Amino acid sequence: MTGENRGRSDDPTVPRAVLHRWSEARDFDDVVLRGTAWSDGALRLESVEGDETFVDQHGHAALAWQYATCSTGWRELPFPAEELIPSWTALAPAGTRLMVRLRVRDEEGEVSPWYVMAHWASGDEVVHRTTVPGQAGPFGAVDVDVFVAASGRPVRAYELDVRLARTRDVSEGPVVRAFQLAASSTPPEHRQPVSGPAGAWGTVLDVPRRSQELHTGHSPQWDGGGEAWSAPACTSMLVEYFGRGPADGEMTWIDPADTAPQVDFTARAVYDYAYKGCGNWAFNAAHPARYGLDGMVTRLRSLNELERFISAGIPIATAQSFRIGELAGAGFSPAGSIKIVCGFTAEGDVVVNDPLSATDEEVRRIYPRGEFERVWLSASGGGGVVYLIHPRELPLPANVPGLEPNW
Repeated sequence: MTGENRGRSDDPTVPRAVLHRWSEARDFDDVVLRGTAWSDGALRLESVEGDETFVDQHGHAALAWQYATCSTGWRELPFPAEELIPSWTALAPAGTRLMVRLRVRDEEGEVSPWYVMAHWASGDEVVHRTTVPGQAGPFGAVDVDVFVAASGRPVRAYELDVRLARTRDVSEGPVVRAFQLAASSTPPEHRQPVSGPAGAWGTVLDVPRRSQELHTGHSPQWDGGGEAWSAPACTSMLVEYFGRGPADGEMTWIDPADTAPQVDFTARAVYDYAYKGCGNWAFNAAHPARYGLDGMVTRLRSLNELERFISAGIPIATAQSFRIGELAGAGFSPAGSIKIVCGFTAEGDVVVNDPLSATDEEVRRIYPRGEFERVWLSASGGGGVVYLIHPRELPLPANVPGLEPNW
């Protein structure tokens, strides 16, 4: 999700970010497992903890479900955080779903109620994929895919709870290969010098180019293409870059005249039925699991950090919101936009696939390094948020020594 009022903090220091991740057997040594177990490289539903009736608010009938859970227990943060973003890599085929919940503890030790961050499934045959609006109180509020702490009440610890559920007629539950939480603090008036080289100047990854504008008017039930589809256009580009994507037989419901049906397919697969849009960051990071790709949402602190991913062969989806004229040559959307950073020129400027372009050929753009970095890192422009996907066999780059690990 893109927008303003991101990462507010009264802290005058530089932005801070950290990511906690559960993706290997050792990560589950100190979590609370109730009917779940880490087995064969994934968290699985092994025995039933409880039963529930889940009421789908968006059209499907209420069904009886069986579930089991995994809770992280309380996790301390290394700094007072203003925003928390969970994300996950999972498969939840028809008749299965995840519920992701979060609660926080403030600096006085007071504990919030549980917030539901998502009801999620890979498809939409049995249950609609959705966030839950209207969750706000003295501790903060859920803004679609982000928990935003109340002003002056930052988060010092959190507990994340993942519920794996299945309908009674399904024998297997969802499979969770990883889940993570990114916490961040971005000073509202933060300004920092433009970052210098970090090893990727002159490197450009050959990411396929997909225009969201070519899909204007498509699938109105999934937000209608065009300006609304920067996220699915970017996610489909990332999936295609790694040689993955839906089979032809999965896309028979799409107009055969569509020159890039994978964009329409992705829009349906990431659509948030409560938000009524395709820009949910966690849903875009989760979707590519069906193609064997891992995904996460996090925040980076500079283009220096992003360069590490380009050097590792991993393009990055960046979210930003800006006013006309703040990013020379960029298409403007009042809702914000998502762009793929593909690499850097020899002079360090940012090579981007910007789907807010009239044609596929025009998607490739070059933006001045300073302008791009200022817009992307500013508290009102995105706060450095990114999502990324990669094959598990392609490792992530090393974190920056001396700083909290944020991927």
